[in-house]
Amino acid sequence: MTEAAALAAPALAPKESRPPRVRVQRRALHGVLLLDKPLGLSSNDALQKAKWLLRAEKAGHTGTLDPLATGLLPLCFGAATKFSQASLDADKRYLATLALGIRTTTGDAEGEVLERRDADGITAVQIASACAAFTGEIDQMPPMYSALKHEGRALYEYARAGIEIERKSRRVTIHAIDIVSVQAGTVTLDVRCTKGTYIRTLAEDIGTALGCGASLAALRRTGSGGLTLDGSITLTALEALPEEQRAALLTSPDRLLADAPELRLDAAEAARFLSGLRRRVTAPDAPRVRVYGPELRAFLGSAHITSGELIADRLLTPPEVQALLAA
Repeated sequence: MTEAAALAAPALAPKESRPPRVRVQRRALHGVLLLDKPLGLSSNDALQKAKWLLRAEKAGHTGTLDPLATGLLPLCFGAATKFSQASLDADKRYLATLALGIRTTTGDAEGEVLERRDADGITAVQIASACAAFTGEIDQMPPMYSALKHEGRALYEYARAGIEIERKSRRVTIHAIDIVSVQAGTVTLDVRCTKGTYIRTLAEDIGTALGCGASLAALRRTGSGGLTLDGSITLTALEALPEEQRAALLTSPDRLLADAPELRLDAAEAARFLSGLRRRVTAPDAPRVRVYGPELRAFLGSAHITSGELIADRLLTPPEVQALLAA
């Protein structure tokens, strides 16, 4: 560097004046946090914020919510991550607000408006009839603006580049659609459905059936399997708590399996189960059971029962069992 260039270059702050980097001391936490995800954050951003607030070593979420969506996002910490698939596979429940007469490029409020049509004459009876047509098993075409992968890239990346990718329809089940409210230009629906259901696509399809078009104006997840928003906490409320109180909000990992039957083993059988050995049991066959030791809260893991045989699926380690009992 020439003398002139050196004089023109911005001066670097002396090393001694730079604030020291603070290393966060992580800790082993085990349990489930029911987070009420805020608007505008991705699921991963919300997870990383909660993980930082709890100073947790290991964490994962149980299903993606778009930044536009709010509501229930179960977060798994430590040993609870072993059972996250149960929540991923569980049925979901949403409050979906549809903007009638408005079609957008993305099917929701984030896209550019493609068309506006008069929807003032749409009645609650017509809406109920349209919703009924989409109750039960239906085929859905995944939207281009989705995180579904094609050759390693999310579909929304192709969509933003103006590239349309051929997709295959998916079979999903809409258990029920109930009308919560109908106001000028909007309708709010309570939707209960299987995993993988695209509520944006459902909103567009209902709009097409009504003849006016529609897009998703707001979405709030209210349930996942046996979990609801009851007992959930926002990131703002979590941050406001004293640090020593935050970990107390975690519940046992077995809460992710709340809709599965319970099986309790004596001490000897519990030890064998934790070693992965199959056991004969006098219980009906079941695709999933929660297995416990003799102590009241001694959750050991998940299993299935086939022809009277208990077969382990996901096991806690003995130290993890003791950590949960001590929590």
